[in-house]
Amino acid sequence: MPRVASAGYNRRVDSRHRRAARIALLALLALSCGRGLGIAAIGGGAGVDRIKLPAGFRIAVYADGVSGARSLVLAPTGTVFVGTRDGEVYAIPDQDHDGKPEAVQTIARGLDEPNGVAWKDGDLYVAEVTRVLRYDDVESYFGKKQPAPKVFFSGLPKQSGHQWRYARFGPDGWLWIGIGAPCNVCTNADPFGTVSRIAPDGSRLEVWARGVRNSVGFDWQPQGGALWFTDNGRDWLGDDRPPDELNRAPRAGMHFGFPYCQGGDIPDPDEGQGHRCSDYTAPAAKLGPHVAALGMRFYRGTMFPAEYRGAIFIAEHGSWNRTHKIGYRISVVDVDGERTSRYRVFAEGWLQDGGEWGRPVDVLEMPDGALLVSDDARGAVYRISYGGR
Repeated sequence: MPRVASAGYNRRVDSRHRRAARIALLALLALSCGRGLGIAAIGGGAGVDRIKLPAGFRIAVYADGVSGARSLVLAPTGTVFVGTRDGEVYAIPDQDHDGKPEAVQTIARGLDEPNGVAWKDGDLYVAEVTRVLRYDDVESYFGKKQPAPKVFFSGLPKQSGHQWRYARFGPDGWLWIGIGAPCNVCTNADPFGTVSRIAPDGSRLEVWARGVRNSVGFDWQPQGGALWFTDNGRDWLGDDRPPDELNRAPRAGMHFGFPYCQGGDIPDPDEGQGHRCSDYTAPAAKLGPHVAALGMRFYRGTMFPAEYRGAIFIAEHGSWNRTHKIGYRISVVDVDGERTSRYRVFAEGWLQDGGEWGRPVDVLEMPDGALLVSDDARGAVYRISYGGR
């Protein structure tokens, strides 16, 4: 009988702080049409001076007062939408496209862990635990109460472990979504432990990749369009194993080993009997053990130096049960076609003397080539740029 190990899940340090200052225009907006809508000003940059970056890069607070900030998605207008696990969904509009957003607006409250946010044709899609909501023409309601959303899909499984969803629209027009295993390690049927996709009309869900413990970040390679995704390794095999994974799934039906094989070559002591690691797809890259690799993006822009173009930036949320904490940083993996090479630290400093003051969750490339980073512990979104831009 399959054994279910005790689940260990990342618990964020929730800062819950709000910046008090409001510019006069925002105050007028809140008073005149903000009933039922939270509107907060952009705050200061305390803490970012601790972040170490390669020479020529700089980091600043893009938006503060974004409590529990997790998944990010960009609308063509320049508005960044932010999901959380706390029940709120935020919008950060930049109407004049100057890289300095005007405010943080609360789009929704009281949802069931609305971690995943996605954008398509003017509508915002929000992934809760068991369903996906659609907020039609969401930006036209800025400054006033949003109408009730429509249910786009309601067939996601109810679970109490790894239940927060990551969602993005793929190049095929389907809504792709991660469905984690409801445990630390256990054998479960579809759609648990998969990366799946929902048809454009919300009519059905299809499994794309199996053997995935918990993916909270994926992207499609600019050359060839293959799906790549991060995956969190299981707990309680020691400090240094298994590694987290970066995986490549160019076609449907591939199996990445969970729960039978961990990290590509470690037979699972609880579930691996009778299974060979060679029967499953090995990781494209092994990441740090227990770093909690979450959001990832291929870098397509031109602001950063040429060595970063086509590389993958990964938000490492940070270990929760390792003797010496690791992660709490942004890493980068070089990619050459189907292969990876260097895996290295790009931005670090959220972990200081064994204690964390922030936890990166997602990364998002902006039209100018800058990189946004969400932080659910600090309640902020940062902007990383190069060359003084």
